Amino acid sequence: MPLPARDLVFYAALSLGAAVDAACAEPNRVTLPADPEALTHFATVTRGEITERMATTPEAIAAAGRGEPLPDGTHVILIDRRQGAVHRYLVMQKGEGWGEDHAEADRTGDWRFQWFRPDGSINMEEDTARCRSCHSSRDDRSFMFTFRDLQTFARTGEVR
Repeated sequence: MPLPARDLVFYAALSLGAAVDAACAEPNRVTLPADPEALTHFATVTRGEITERMATTPEAIAAAGRGEPLPDGTHVILIDRRQGAVHRYLVMQKGEGWGEDHAEADRTGDWRFQWFRPDGSINMEEDTARCRSCHSSRDDRSFMFTFRDLQTFARTGEVR
């Protein structure tokens, strides 16, 4: 299946060594798992009427429990629910060398971010640079705000 035009532009820019940081949404390498709800729920954050359910893979949980870096290919998903329905998904995904897609000052290790609508399409109105700017402060926690919750879940099996 051919890539959409916006993906072709992104990968062309990468191959030419062009900077791809932008002040707006961008297509990137991050994928939404086929069934995000099937990932393991390890933490819940409630913000008023918004419930954010954090989920990841068993491999990531095991690595966190052993004190090891989360493996390449790991998805960490924030499932944003409002009034009981999925409003959007924020996906952090790690891939070998993915940090090189951004200027060194804008990297969050090899983690990339993407917003998806409930139907699985990329939400191009969301700014992934905003994700990187906040998550960069968590470099000692695998760029996650809920990394300690993940470690606790790995030890106890209790959702925080």
